Amino acid sequence: MTNAPAPAPTVPPVLPARLPSLTGLRFLAAFVVFGFHLHAGGLFAGTGAEGVLAVLFGQGATGVGFFFLLSGFVLTWSARDGVPAAVGRRRRAARVLPNHVVVWVVVFAGLAWLGGVSVLSGVLGLFLLQAWVPVQSVYFGVNTPAWSLSCEAAFYTAFAWLLALVDRVPHKRLWAAAVGLMAAVIAVPALALPLPDHLEYWFVYVFPVTRALEFVLGMVLARIVRAGRWPRLAPWQAGAPAVVGYVASGHLPGTFGYVAGTVVPLALLIPAVATADLTGSWSPWRHRAAVFLGEVSFAFYLVHQVVLRAAEAVWPHDVTLAAATGISAAALGASLVLAWLLHRFVERPAQRRLLRPTARA
Repeated sequence: MTNAPAPAPTVPPVLPARLPSLTGLRFLAAFVVFGFHLHAGGLFAGTGAEGVLAVLFGQGATGVGFFFLLSGFVLTWSARDGVPAAVGRRRRAARVLPNHVVVWVVVFAGLAWLGGVSVLSGVLGLFLLQAWVPVQSVYFGVNTPAWSLSCEAAFYTAFAWLLALVDRVPHKRLWAAAVGLMAAVIAVPALALPLPDHLEYWFVYVFPVTRALEFVLGMVLARIVRAGRWPRLAPWQAGAPAVVGYVASGHLPGTFGYVAGTVVPLALLIPAVATADLTGSWSPWRHRAAVFLGEVSFAFYLVHQVVLRAAEAVWPHDVTLAAATGISAAALGASLVLAWLLHRFVERPAQRRLLRPTARA
């Protein structure tokens, strides 16, 4: 006799279009990316706390994988909730593009004034094509975090076609599809081993085609939850493996730690948190403060490295632990304030203008 999986939670017959806990969880992913860039800047070097930051934020770049999985999940969830796929794409584009354009123009103008940017990287970045070019000065050019938007733009463009393929998977084979996609993500670093170092990194971490595996995995996971085939798994039960995978991935060899080490725990976490909203079970990410931070998280993601770059230009070398902590707190606070301003005066007005009331998020 085979071991039967835990019974699936009871899913309501009418599924909500919004899952607030996923919004709340989004800020945590953006925050670890902030911590990763803070740690990479070397502010805490020599303070005695650098090892702590390495544990907390050394793998913060894996937060981008959460965003790719979440995008696939949310777009599919909306499309399968009676909303046409084109509306879901338009809603995401209305949220992403205005913020991106405003931040990109500001950063490009600043770098051009300082004489530190190329027109080619600026143009490719503005039109979200930079991730297709395997040159670091291009895909990380101008506003570095925007490289992931280049991937997202490719995912949105292909979404209708991908959804048609995912919808053809029978319910009984959804789990097999999910496991196969996770295996494919884990295999990518092995496939990249023969490549030169700079191409290996790009192929594993930046290339939109390989990162699309996570997006499609998110799509399949949304179908599993909608079909009532997700096992009973509380957010904390899925969160514990996510924390372990996050820390442990830093000890994997080569490029295996960038994506492969966290894809499985993140694939468990997102549906578990979504299911908590569906069933009304407890979730800390549904708290009003968490949801607010989640709503400004995209703007925070776009502006945080600009703030850190500005701080790096003025902070002194060999600072004390207290000074490094104060500078970090100030950079975090400034990033949150700028994120709120961008969300309040760019993102939300743009959505109101670009979306019909029935399509607005």
